[in-house]
Amino acid sequence: MSQRDRFSTHVVENQPPALWPYDAYRTDQPLSEALQREGGGWAEAEVAAYGPLAGGELTELGRLANLHRPRLNAFDAQGHRIDEVEFHPAYHRLMATAVRHGVPGFAWRHADRPGAHVARAALMFLHNQADQGSSCPLTMTYACVPALRHQPELAAQWLPRLASTEYDPRHVPAWEKAGNTLGMGMTEKQGGSDVRANTTRAHPVGAAGAGRLYELVGHKWFFSAPMCDGFLVLAQAEGGLGCFLLPRFAPDGSRNAIRIQRLKDKLGDWSNASSEVEFHGALAWAVGEEGRGVATLLQMVALTRQDCLIGSASLMRQALVQALHHARHRRAFGKPLSQQPLMRSVLADLALESEAATALTFRVARAVDASGRDAGEAAFARLATALGKFWVCKRAPGFVNEAQECLGGAGYVEESVLPRLYRQAPLNSIWEGSGNIQCLDVLRVLAREPEAAQACFAELDGMRGGHARLDEEVGSLRQALQADPQALEADARRLAERLALALQAACLLRAQPVLGQWFCESRIGAGRGLVYGSLPPGVPVDLLLERALP
Repeated sequence: MSQRDRFSTHVVENQPPALWPYDAYRTDQPLSEALQREGGGWAEAEVAAYGPLAGGELTELGRLANLHRPRLNAFDAQGHRIDEVEFHPAYHRLMATAVRHGVPGFAWRHADRPGAHVARAALMFLHNQADQGSSCPLTMTYACVPALRHQPELAAQWLPRLASTEYDPRHVPAWEKAGNTLGMGMTEKQGGSDVRANTTRAHPVGAAGAGRLYELVGHKWFFSAPMCDGFLVLAQAEGGLGCFLLPRFAPDGSRNAIRIQRLKDKLGDWSNASSEVEFHGALAWAVGEEGRGVATLLQMVALTRQDCLIGSASLMRQALVQALHHARHRRAFGKPLSQQPLMRSVLADLALESEAATALTFRVARAVDASGRDAGEAAFARLATALGKFWVCKRAPGFVNEAQECLGGAGYVEESVLPRLYRQAPLNSIWEGSGNIQCLDVLRVLAREPEAAQACFAELDGMRGGHARLDEEVGSLRQALQADPQALEADARRLAERLALALQAACLLRAQPVLGQWFCESRIGAGRGLVYGSLPPGVPVDLLLERALP
């Protein structure tokens, strides 16, 4: 042994090789099956092309965009108010790649083809694994389309640019660009989810009414993605709460009177800028009639909530990939972690949870896609979106933490992507209505829209005989819905959890009957374990792990 070798202390061994780059689509069997099953298979070439990017270049860009956070430049060197947000070049490359591949616009460019929203959901599922912050403006740009259609002349001007494959980050008026992005501003300090308590005022410049120009005066506590070309906002007009399209530049091309007070210092979501703003007579067009603002925005909110569901399911997927990759290459007590019985049980349980989240997510995407053609699917989407957003988003933080534990300390340090995923995981439960709001929406839909309950139970009844526990639970849920409304509200979370689990079970039984059986055994009814790794004996561990990451 040489003198140098004798004193060497840093030999790297028993560490997994780098995962990246890898193909995030071709290695995700549940995703590729869901794309085909729910009607987006015709777009597989476009979705598959995004897989190597999401598992390669975009992951590195996401790291850089989170490392170098956005910065507010309120003034220029001469003291002029400019209210511009400066981003690292990695962020703009993320956005440009996503826009070019259709993450915000694919569904609208192919709106005549059934399954277009399913394919777009798959693109978002992949992109969100690489970077979560840029998913915010991408989501809002996608989701704003139904709201803008309430004002046809505005839609005619803006929608072609919003569906474009061109990304243009310049600080110039929207109409001078080939492609635009759109943000949103609803939340105020005094109201939060209670948007009817908003105090921002809208004063007509001339004649009042739909499509007319107003001056906005007020404050927004959370104003998402302030670098976008325009924003949909709520403000109080003479006739009640209205929806307004607020361009970043006024119609005459000057900077609009939007004053960014600060960028929020957030737990996660670091690559994205979230702001607090004031409107000092900012000019905006009314979208729809005064007093109809909430109704106008509801379709947008439904789509952003769908993307919360997609976001959490994709976070879970990426956390599972990290855990599996580590466990297959890390040895402990004489053999790889992935061959240790208890670790295999934990990994299989995580894989089963991820399968169920993915299956429900893409079933909802199919319902959203079919909403304009099928009243039953539209009703199902209204209920299932709220259920999925509540349940899957609630499951994500604990799921990511369990994946971190599979890596031990290596999953807690910033060299790993898991700390970023963990910081991000709670956001989708908060954004677009917290858990309580979702559960109250579930009760509202069930009470006011009998067709939604019928569509939900038709979905569940379609798998009757698939598993005795599910059959029993469906009957029990029917009885539970007959309870007094006040009692139902107090118990709304438990009811939403049970409905969501039943829907996940039905989706899995349809997609993968063997896995659906074990989902019912481990998640439905009494006797289920409360931590990951407490699956009942006999679960097909090998099948779950091979499907999760071949």
